[in-house]
Amino acid sequence: MNAKVALVIGAGDATGGAIARRFARGGYTACVTRRSADKLLPLVERIRAEGGQAHGYASDARVEADVQALFAKIEAEIGPIEVLVFNIGANVRFSITETTERVYRKVWEMAALAGFLVGREAARAMLPRSRGTILFTGATASLRGSSGFCAFAGAKFALRALAQSMARELGPQGIHVAHTVIDGAIATAFIANHFPERYALKDQDGILDPEAIAEAYWQLHQQPRSAWTHELDLRPWMETW
Repeated sequence: MNAKVALVIGAGDATGGAIARRFARGGYTACVTRRSADKLLPLVERIRAEGGQAHGYASDARVEADVQALFAKIEAEIGPIEVLVFNIGANVRFSITETTERVYRKVWEMAALAGFLVGREAARAMLPRSRGTILFTGATASLRGSSGFCAFAGAKFALRALAQSMARELGPQGIHVAHTVIDGAIATAFIANHFPERYALKDQDGILDPEAIAEAYWQLHQQPRSAWTHELDLRPWMETW
């Protein structure tokens, strides 16, 4: 119960996992979630093998009851949640005429509704302590809606607005809320399999390294409150923007 907790919602095999590992190296107990607990086992085992503390939880961030139960369980059994990282992606591409109601709703639920639910519960946990960090992972689509990304851009715009509103409300109460714009391809298995020519740029630091993203998140959490960053753009040196 003396553990300081960093909770990563959407701890995938690349960015989310790297963030969890970075906070574990910094002395935090990493609590990580995905909808399937089995997929978290390699990450939890790796963190423990590296000398850190980690716990995995199956949780659907779109379901209010699941989110509330997750926060209550961690606060009661592990320790105070000092850091929340919301890292659910939901990136899909369809033309506007082929975007179904189901697709649009699902993307909005994953990238916007879920962000609200976990952000609200984090605020409820952190406000009595007057401290904490809430980090939302955004994308290029948070700033501009490109062709074929009506659902993704709509959801990411909403998440960015949520982060701005929360920062204005919670900052004066001691809670640091920040939104990151991840602008560019990330070195993941998905990029390697589907866009090998982009992945080949990894050797030139031409795509985003998950470990470098994780370090930026760690630095955001370390900032003194006299100079908090609210929005941070992260992109490779050769990315056009």
